[in-house]
Amino acid sequence: MLLSIQKILPLLIAAVFAPSINSFRATHTSSSTRFSRLKAAESEVTFGELDGSDIRIGIIRTRWNDEHVTNLVDGCLKALKECNVKEENIFETSIPGAYELPLSARFLALSGTVDAIVTAGVLIKGETMHFEYISDAVSSGLMSVQLQTQCPIVYGVLNCANEEQVKARSSGDSNHGEDWGRTAVEMALLRNEALNIKAAEGTANKLMDLGFSKSPTDSKSPTEKKEKTASPGFF
Repeated sequence: MLLSIQKILPLLIAAVFAPSINSFRATHTSSSTRFSRLKAAESEVTFGELDGSDIRIGIIRTRWNDEHVTNLVDGCLKALKECNVKEENIFETSIPGAYELPLSARFLALSGTVDAIVTAGVLIKGETMHFEYISDAVSSGLMSVQLQTQCPIVYGVLNCANEEQVKARSSGDSNHGEDWGRTAVEMALLRNEALNIKAAEGTANKLMDLGFSKSPTDSKSPTEKKEKTASPGFF
């Protein structure tokens, strides 16, 4: 009889204290999850010193959700400047929406005139399945393009449930565009070093022929603008 009690007693003690132990663990997990949500909009990536003085970067941005995308591109340009990327080596063009990003990125990658590409766009979930289909197609398409062309492509597309999430990730100190710019420089340097490739030697004129320019407001004479409009290009 005494032996049976000695065997049962530890089980009874474990049963009594088990709820409090589990409660403690659940509370701890909840706190950690809550902390992660608060930090979700902030970058957790760190970068070392990056010298992009010999790097050419292409930026392809969407006109859909233009205000938010513009903020992201501004953040990207800021980071590129801080990485010593020359203004004349930064080329930007716009397209209608995110669905057009993979093909546009492929055109630019195949031109051989840039060392890395940043794609910038914003997708906000609506009432239909459109958001899911576009998000999946764009992410898969961009991954395929960079693997096929060996040109790094930064996935700079925000996929958010609402506009508040977009604002939290495209403004102030949480502007994800800055991380995208630094990522582009780091990946361009990595690619050139790994494959023993010199920085892109294509001329600015070649990029302009493809529809890319330094900025949307290049100062050109009416004759130059007319010639550019008449010349063929992808965009």
